[in-house]
Amino acid sequence: MKTANKKESAPGAVSAELEQLCAAVPQVLVRTGAGLEERYYVQLAEEALEAADKSLRSGQPNQTLEKEVRKELSTLHRSSHHLLQSYQILLTMEDELNGRLKDMRSSRHKKWYVPNPPANAAIDLAEAKRLHFAQGLNLYKLLLICFVGSFAGVVMETIWCLVRYGFYESRAGLVYGPFNLLYGAGAVLLTLALYQYRNRGPVWSFLGGFLVGSALEYICSWGQEALLGSRSWDYSAMPLNINGRICLMYSFFWGLLGVMWIKDLYPRMAKWILKIPNRMGRPLTWALTAFLIVNAIVSCIAVARWAERVSGTPAASGFETFIDQRFPDERMERVFANMRFGRQPAG
Repeated sequence: MKTANKKESAPGAVSAELEQLCAAVPQVLVRTGAGLEERYYVQLAEEALEAADKSLRSGQPNQTLEKEVRKELSTLHRSSHHLLQSYQILLTMEDELNGRLKDMRSSRHKKWYVPNPPANAAIDLAEAKRLHFAQGLNLYKLLLICFVGSFAGVVMETIWCLVRYGFYESRAGLVYGPFNLLYGAGAVLLTLALYQYRNRGPVWSFLGGFLVGSALEYICSWGQEALLGSRSWDYSAMPLNINGRICLMYSFFWGLLGVMWIKDLYPRMAKWILKIPNRMGRPLTWALTAFLIVNAIVSCIAVARWAERVSGTPAASGFETFIDQRFPDERMERVFANMRFGRQPAG
């Protein structure tokens, strides 16, 4: 058994038989083409000539020949489908093996300035061995990703604002804490869309990030304007924008973020999630989720009341008066620095 295992794991042993089989395919195709030419091409040319020359016309087409050709066409169509399907499978296998190799090399390459991200395959293996509560892509993993993404996104954009513009400005989307559910939802959607490509090359991750991020940004902008009458960003001045909600440049950034997310940020996050013990992981996840839900509800109420104050609508109840006192305009403007209502230009 040991000898057999060594033989199976020898370099090239897994795909050597496949290579030999594929190498024979072009030869079979050449023989098939020669056979078609010998059997049908001349007959079809003769039939065409007879149809064109009235003196040679027999009056009846060769039904047997047409039936045979149609049968050959059906066989060739099925064969091309099998070859195309096989080609796609081969490309996928090559891409994934190459991606896993690069991830392994990247995880081994030491950097003095930042720890290396673990390979996604290593995360999968560690989760399976420990029977972790957030194994794979289950609900607990997604809820934790939403929480961490909501926080990390605000921190990153705040730093970006500080570096680019030279001043601090809140990028929060909730009234309590540096959290923005847009980033959390984006992290979850990116994970759902790109998880199957985590061990592959960057092309599909870029396309997935490009499409998912753009769709999320458009839907959130439209939903905010439809529900609250406000907009937090406006790309109308940017080239190749759609209704000012998304534009090509930021969609391109979403694509880059997709690659960075699934190859760098997600495995780092999953590595820290692995450190949470199973006995406390589930209650902790539900507690953090409850905090975000309550935070989101309070934030929606506060923003809705803020919009009413901007339009000149006074408080109509004791509850609205309490909201006005707890979340005055000054506080709301400080938390939601770029939010504008109605025709106000977005920042």
